[in-house]
Amino acid sequence: MNQGRSIRLFLVDGTPNGLLTAEIMNWTGHVLTGPRSKLAELVQRPECGRTGVYFLIGPDPENSLRSKVYIGESDDVAKRLKQHNRPEIYDGTAGGKDFWEKVCLVTSKDQNLTKTHVKHLESLLIGIANNVGRCDLINGTAHDYGSLPESDRADMAFFLEQIRTVLPVLGFDFLRELSKPSAAVSTSSVTPVSHSPRFNLEVPRYGISAQGQEIDGEFFVLKGSKARAEWVGTERGYQGLFKQLVGEGVMVAQGSDNLVFSDDYAFSSPSAAAAVVCGRSANGRTSWVVEGTGQTYAAWQDQQLNSVT
Repeated sequence: MNQGRSIRLFLVDGTPNGLLTAEIMNWTGHVLTGPRSKLAELVQRPECGRTGVYFLIGPDPENSLRSKVYIGESDDVAKRLKQHNRPEIYDGTAGGKDFWEKVCLVTSKDQNLTKTHVKHLESLLIGIANNVGRCDLINGTAHDYGSLPESDRADMAFFLEQIRTVLPVLGFDFLRELSKPSAAVSTSSVTPVSHSPRFNLEVPRYGISAQGQEIDGEFFVLKGSKARAEWVGTERGYQGLFKQLVGEGVMVAQGSDNLVFSDDYAFSSPSAAAAVVCGRSANGRTSWVVEGTGQTYAAWQDQQLNSVT
């Protein structure tokens, strides 16, 4: 069982849509986040005058399942955010970084983060966001800012681990590790992951033969799974997701009869996964069955609940 942690959240103005701070026990880091509409209040906070890393987050109009994210660093975050709020001045173009709707900044309560530290963190964060692939990262590639002393690198590794722990709690998933079932087990995982048994979904009439597995609450369809060649259901539900995965090359044509998953893909639910595989709406709780037993996903889940004493 993973060790629990205590995170302290504080609603600065007492409302859920305003400024929010977050701290983890025994961590010197301090997180401040809020909507762009509250930027005038946010930049007046003392944290914004410190050295830190920050994230600009907004919707991706071309992909409703992901966010657009920019990762930056500064020794005066307030000044940098004011620049980002004037994209036509800061970037030289009318829409350079005008996508963002939320901002999140991470500083240190003891103010021991230096410019070199945050440049190192920025580089690591950009690399992680690129590798995880949960967002459209505006930065592109990470920069090499040189090396820190060994002790400082160890401190920043711990600092980074806490950032990756607290941001998903605030609704920012773009740094959360994607533990793909078909990939080799990572030795750098922030926390251990939980695995379900493997599930199968078969519809021989249409050549459908898919495998799935639930990893830390996300239902993955595994690489090599065969799905229906086209969407045949109503023009609602998961039709958009089906077309999106084809467009992104997650599902590729194999002859004229089927699409094949080119990589593991995480869905929000077993039903979303089943719908995309079948090319129409489907009840994933009954469509997916445990490999080797034929037990439905719903029955397997009920068994887990009934085993709790």
